Amino acid sequence: MRALNRIRGFGRAFRSSQRHRGDLVGWLRRRPQIGAATGLYETALLLSNALEPKLKELAELKAAGLISCEFCLDIGSALAHDSGVSERQIRDLPRYRDSSAYSELEKLVIGYAEAMTLTPAVGDDLANLREALSRHLSRRQIAELAMTIAWENQRGRLNQALGVRPMGMSDGQACALPEAP
Repeated sequence: MRALNRIRGFGRAFRSSQRHRGDLVGWLRRRPQIGAATGLYETALLLSNALEPKLKELAELKAAGLISCEFCLDIGSALAHDSGVSERQIRDLPRYRDSSAYSELEKLVIGYAEAMTLTPAVGDDLANLREALSRHLSRRQIAELAMTIAWENQRGRLNQALGVRPMGMSDGQACALPEAP
């Protein structure tokens, strides 16, 4: 059921897009095998349902904000609304540690996304966060979370490099903003 709800959310987001619809597709069609592989990975993550979608969306938004990918923030904010992320949670992402808008688990997930996105992504921070997450999540869920965050990093950096612009999917809603790392 989670996968079906996420697929519907993607459909709503793309139907609501107002502009720049061909940016990403225009680049990916130049390398069809890479476009196909990208589609397969996106589908695999979409159908992976061990982790609550709201947690995945919070992690992706945090990574997108740190990368400053406006396209990712646009679609991510629209999908986050569909997953139950509140407007306050979206606005408070830059100061999540001090915000009462998040549960302990949500703060750990956002912190994990932050630690994976900052460069270099090494050291005790990741190990400590992974250990703290293991008190709330299974190894399967942590693996899905790490893959989701890593993919958002790839996705955001690719979109930035290619100049993919926001499409207006979150127009009229709260939208996460780029953050200084």
